[in-house]
Amino acid sequence: ASNIDGRIEIQIDDYGEGIFKRISRLLQLENAAEALLELSKGKLTTDPSHHSGEGIFFTSRIFDEFAIFSGDLAFTHLDTLPEDRLDHVGHDQKSTSVWMTIAVNSDREINDVFDQFSSGPDEYSFEKTIIPVKLAKSEGEKLVSRSQAKRLMRRVEKFRKVVLDFEGVGFIGQAFADEIFRVYAQQHPEVSISVENLNERGTKMMKRALARKD
Repeated sequence: ASNIDGRIEIQIDDYGEGIFKRISRLLQLENAAEALLELSKGKLTTDPSHHSGEGIFFTSRIFDEFAIFSGDLAFTHLDTLPEDRLDHVGHDQKSTSVWMTIAVNSDREINDVFDQFSSGPDEYSFEKTIIPVKLAKSEGEKLVSRSQAKRLMRRVEKFRKVVLDFEGVGFIGQAFADEIFRVYAQQHPEVSISVENLNERGTKMMKRALARKD
């Protein structure tokens, strides 16, 4: 750890398999982009008997800047931006490096961060997640299939409330909407699903799915 220009910087290195490879292998994901989607949901752990899966999620949101470098990928969360990112970098490192910074005079309260993801004012457990829906698609894809919807909703039953943020998603198909708002909702009535930034066309798809009873 070091204090540079009024910021505390911390770096931790681990010389294991590599976090993105491990997540992809143990969760049987198709690619590292899916690992980003799972990290963004929270409650992700490859060792559930020893870890809750909350550490990376909350740590990334407590610090001003948070990054994980592993292989040729970098996962970043910046307090100034609403979304997590996964980018290819110009080199391939075998270790996993975690880098965090926070201003010495930061007024961020840990309880405020926890409150954003609790299910209510009297609930302090991690029961709410906000999912950027566009992370469920690869570049150039449209969200039209049931398989994409299932990818998006993987592990969501670990939460009581899920907010699907459709920012940056211009189109969703009928099968995609039906899988989420009818099929998944009927299979998991204990999960409350709400939406943000869903455009008019997407809202029509959602309402059509909700109107179906079979």
